[in-house]
Amino acid sequence: MHWYTSVLKKYVAFTGRARRQEYWMFTLFNIIVSLVIALVDSLIGTASVLGIIYSLAVLLPSLSVTARRLHDTGRSGWWILLSFIPFIGAIILIVFLCQDSQGDNQYGANPKTSQSF
Repeated sequence: MHWYTSVLKKYVAFTGRARRQEYWMFTLFNIIVSLVIALVDSLIGTASVLGIIYSLAVLLPSLSVTARRLHDTGRSGWWILLSFIPFIGAIILIVFLCQDSQGDNQYGANPKTSQSF
């Protein structure tokens, strides 16, 4: 839960770097919360209203943690735009997001050496 809340605290921080663990734990909790909200939506009979509100609320944090994750691999945050290319773009983006951190780069110090979680 720490990783989820830490990303939400950095709501629109597009600068810096994010470790793989920070990105993937945020993604995991985001999926779990989305599934729970979808279940609640279906139980109370709303037409995905809660899901849409939640999606809009976490849109900017999701984009910012993705950009920071790309920075950690030495790429610009603009690589997020690959997701607009059907199939191939999403696969390439996932490969980039799965890669290990590089040493210090133009986006900052290596978060593996500067943080201890």
